[in-house]
Amino acid sequence: MSDSTKPLRTRTRFTLIQKLIVSYVAMLFLTTTALAFSVMGLYSLNRTAKEIAKTDLFIIDSANRLRESMLAQERIAGKYAILKSDEFKLLYSQRQSEFLAILGEIGQRDNNSLFRSLVASYDAYRKEIERAFAASNTEPLPAQKEADAVVSLIEDLSSSRQKLLGKKLAEADRREADTVKLTLFLAFSGFILAVTVAALNIHSISTSIRKLKKGMHRIAEGDFDYDPQIPIGDEIGALAEDFSRMGKKLKELEQISLDASPLTRLPGNIAIERVLNKLLQSGEPFAVCYADLDNFKAYNDRYGYIKASEVIKLTAELIHDTVRELAGGNAFVGHVGGDDFVMVVAAERGGSLCEAVIKRFDDFILNHYSAEDLARGAIEGVDRYGVSRTFPIMSISVAVVISQQGEFTSAMQIAKTAADIKDLLKKSPGSNYLINRRRNPR
Repeated sequence: MSDSTKPLRTRTRFTLIQKLIVSYVAMLFLTTTALAFSVMGLYSLNRTAKEIAKTDLFIIDSANRLRESMLAQERIAGKYAILKSDEFKLLYSQRQSEFLAILGEIGQRDNNSLFRSLVASYDAYRKEIERAFAASNTEPLPAQKEADAVVSLIEDLSSSRQKLLGKKLAEADRREADTVKLTLFLAFSGFILAVTVAALNIHSISTSIRKLKKGMHRIAEGDFDYDPQIPIGDEIGALAEDFSRMGKKLKELEQISLDASPLTRLPGNIAIERVLNKLLQSGEPFAVCYADLDNFKAYNDRYGYIKASEVIKLTAELIHDTVRELAGGNAFVGHVGGDDFVMVVAAERGGSLCEAVIKRFDDFILNHYSAEDLARGAIEGVDRYGVSRTFPIMSISVAVVISQQGEFTSAMQIAKTAADIKDLLKKSPGSNYLINRRRNPR
């Protein structure tokens, strides 16, 4: 067969430019695919973290608050059974309202059968306590069986949520591992075409994922101040910022969830007791300043609840700002309730702090009386016994207890001493303070 009769065969050859284009297209495809899987994995982790923060950690924290509130209710009911004081009924009612509010928040997020059982069990406990209050029961711990059932269900709620949290973390780890494997595989394929770029991407992604994984576990364990140390500027950095903001928000919620006053936002009795017990255990000397507003009831009767509440709130701000200004960030301010406040500062700052608080309060309170009442220097009202009498302009009394090492063994002893000092102060007109039964001039 002659050459003219042979079939023609075409041969395709790629030019250098085409090879480069194909190479870069392949690298871009692999890199883009790797990045896509990585971002999807990070998005999934971010979504899981937000879900954990919004639901799981919230319910676990709320269960701890329910447990504390329940134990407080038991203690208050026991004290009422012994002392028969209506004050404990009021304290119990406050704790009951707190407990129901927390239950409502949990129910909005997860109204499952265990939660409904807890609601029913607490309702039974509440009815039993009301029956015990009405019957003037003398049992040291009324409704103990019902209380144990409620605490047991709270433990079950916390335990079940912790197990669910563990499953979510395990699933997140699995998804993360799968994402990392596929990302590394695609990145390694891209490494054949572009060693430097692929190496940098692998190192950056792997390091960031490990840090994010560690950060998620640390936050889940309660270390809300943990910083994963990931530079900002990209998706991973943004996710790291989300982690940090989430940790700060969880820490704020944890602090706010302590028995803070809804009016002043200052910590309440449980937080005050914890601070005092912690300082007693440390052995360091400190001063407890117990402030009480004089003639507040008469002011409330004359000017109304709204004005009186405003005075309480502004007084709390005045005390808080004065303590922060004069005593530093380690000082503590709490709201016992009503018109009573507690300041815990270094022992040597008690006197100067009281003088500053008294001076600022005496100037501040004049702005909350009418011109006529200020001109008279008093208001007409009815005391707690129903007797009409004249009440001077509101003043503030501060009982100061200096605790030296070994002098007190409990917060209750300090409170009792402060109450005795306050009784002495109430006998003197105007704003005054007294340190451990020794009168100090203003």
